[in-house]
Amino acid sequence: MLTHIVCWKYKSETTDEQRAEHIAALSALVGVIPEIITFEVGRDILHLDRSFDTGLVSTFADREALDRYTVHPEHQKVAAMGKEVAEKVVSVDFIT
Repeated sequence: MLTHIVCWKYKSETTDEQRAEHIAALSALVGVIPEIITFEVGRDILHLDRSFDTGLVSTFADREALDRYTVHPEHQKVAAMGKEVAEKVVSVDFIT
């Protein structure tokens, strides 16, 4: 099993509507991309100095499944949206 974690720190000018659209677009990938085993996305609730604004935790069977997810056209659309609204994106992927 491969766990995929991504966090976005939005630009200061990113509106609440854009943030909600980004989260909705991420959530909509479930059921569209068959490689997704689990998928959770949400807004940060602590708002600490170190906090990012939105986080995603998902699982895939293996690296090959993650690679297919990564190049899927629907994921590519959401990834482009994330690049537009975020000042920084971090990720970590590990085998469990």
